[in-house]
Formats: sequence, C-alpha cells, structure tokens
Amino acid sequence: MQCMIVDDERHAIEVLQMHISKVPLLEIQMATTDPIEAFQYLQQNTIDLIFLDIQMPELNGMQFLRLLNGRTKVILTTAYREHALDGYEFDVVDYLLKPVLFDRFLKAIQKVLKNKTENEVVPVEVPQTQPTEKESLFVKTGVRNKVVKIVLKEIDYIESKGNYVIFMMPTDKIMTLLSLKDLGNELPVNRFMRVHHSYIVNTDKIDAIEGNQLKIGKYTLPIGDAYKRSITTLINNQVLNKK
Repeated sequence: MQCMIVDDERHAIEVLQMHISKVPLLEIQMATTDPIEAFQYLQQNTIDLIFLDIQMPELNGMQFLRLLNGRTKVILTTAYREHALDGYEFDVVDYLLKPVLFDRFLKAIQKVLKNKTENEVVPVEVPQTQPTEKESLFVKTGVRNKVVKIVLKEIDYIESKGNYVIFMMPTDKIMTLLSLKDLGNELPVNRFMRVHHSYIVNTDKIDAIEGNQLKIGKYTLPIGDAYKRSITTLINNQVLNKK
C-alpha cells in the first residue's frame, strides 16, 4: 500500500515513518511538510493512503480534503482532540492524536484494510521479534571496547558533541560514537523527543518550559525554532488549567 505523509512538523513525519517501517504492507512514496507540493504530486502519481495533518499554513488539512474530493483514503493526524471530528464530513478513515503511539497507529491501519477488502479484516503483519518499547540499550564507551547498559528511563537528555553523543543521567554520563539521527531511531517516540539539533530529551524528565528553554533538574537546554511547536504541543496537551 503506497503511503504519503503531509505534516508541517518534521518530528511528526519522523514518528510516522518509523511506524510505517514496521508494517510490511505499507510503503512510503512521499513525505513532505508542504501540502501544495503533496497535492501536485497526487496529480501525477497514485497514492493509496495519506496521513494528513489538520493544522498547516497556506493549505490546511480541511482545505486539502476538499481538493482531494474523496479520491484517496485519508487518516488525519492532529495534536488537538477537538479538531479530529472536523474530518469526518469528508469520510476519512480515522484520526490519530499526536504523539502517535504504535498500537493506535495499527488500529487505524486495520480500519483501512477492512474498508479496502469490504469488511474482511486482513491481519497486519508485525515482526514478532519487535518489542513494543525498549527499556534499555547497550553502547560502546570507547574504553577498551567496553560495552555498557543504559536504562532509558534514567536518561535526562542526550547531547550531540561532534561525532559523539553524551547520555546525561542524574548520577552518571556516558559518551559513545554515535549520531543523534541514528540514535533517534532506537528510542521510544512517546518518551524521547528532539528539541534542538544538538539535544534529545526524555519528556518525562522535563520540569519546566520558559520561552526557548526547558529545564531538566539543574540543566537548562535550548529549544530550536524547528522543534518548538512539537514540544509546546506535547506539553500543552498535558496542562490541566489551559484557560
């Protein structure tokens, strides 16, 4: 099944790309932050399923759906539950709330397959060896090829230093030869988020956000402009007194 992702948040695209890569039935044909580019692509190419963000500049998800006019199956993605119902007038298959969890993603794909086969449920093949969520990982420290175990829930944040990354924990720090990009594919997307080109943070450890900075314990980290919307949305969804 040929898929397209349209979302103006790069982190949201990366999460969906990771989920799609785990399902053999799905294949990404295009992923873009530009809805106009996506619509132009659709004029000359066949896509079976679109993951479409609702809130985007220039051309939002609702406007995109009107132009699409029901030609392709659509799963909406949104950070705001109240916006999800807007898409049902266009007969979308499902909606996913950000950050998108893998089990909820699979349920949406099952709906697509059910519709495609006229109520015959086709099981989605998921690799049996794939854990639902990692609890730890092993890295080489560079000291006589020593390999150490890092428990993910203990990580405060991860910092990039050239060709190395540093895992910062309350009582320890570990440096290893690795890039943030490669490391990001190994971390649970519902727990870790990139907030700057040099930092990935454990979202459970965030104590406060103020302007373009966030605090984790005694540390103050910058929030990059490209990542600010994603982290702000995540935190706002957990705020009790929003008014």
